Amino acid sequence: MAALLEAKGLHAAYGETKVLHGLDFAVQEGGVTALLGANGAGKTTTLRALCGMVRTQGEIVLGGKSIANMATEDIVRLGVAHVPDGRGTFMELTVEENMRLGAYTRPARESTADFERMFGYFPRLKERYRQQAGTLSGGEQQMLAIARALLLRPRLLLLDEPSFGLAPLIVREIFGIMRRIRDEEGVSILLVEQNATLALAFAEDAYLLETGRIVIAGKAADISKDESIRRSYLGY
Repeated sequence: MAALLEAKGLHAAYGETKVLHGLDFAVQEGGVTALLGANGAGKTTTLRALCGMVRTQGEIVLGGKSIANMATEDIVRLGVAHVPDGRGTFMELTVEENMRLGAYTRPARESTADFERMFGYFPRLKERYRQQAGTLSGGEQQMLAIARALLLRPRLLLLDEPSFGLAPLIVREIFGIMRRIRDEEGVSILLVEQNATLALAFAEDAYLLETGRIVIAGKAADISKDESIRRSYLGY
């Protein structure tokens, strides 16, 4: 399987504070890669670096094209969609208005068909189409954030802590939908997730970050089975 995204020697900083220190990683075409690590390890910063949201050094290649130091809006146009930590939902807007923001670059006829496709994955959004996003449950807001990102028709979906603050039943539902999306849409996924068991079961490849450096890289199934890694780094 060929790599859709490759990062080599990736550094990132907020002002004078360096957060990432030379990361090398890849996301395979149509695959799922998990970024694991404790709070403050640099996982969210890695996603922001790929989107051009923080100052970076190093090489970032998407589909054979360098995107290092590109503007965020140009990276989005190349097919990178980001579901941030906290979902980034516009609370004062309706479900419909939030979704239309995801499809704003597309002709109306195309976006209408894509709305129906999203409702196939997230039927609750259709039920709450005219409802203000701020009145949705946490799980529904997460579904809305993912649907809005997918309306960009991305090649690469960056997911930051999609299970955070949600009940286990809702988490299982959302990850079940994400498996369908991966299989049916062929979207590559880079997943940041505190729930290591969940992430490793979902992903094919995994990287473990510690203080802005990759300390372990490998197949998710192998990492999941390694008792020493689980105890030392993943806490289970």
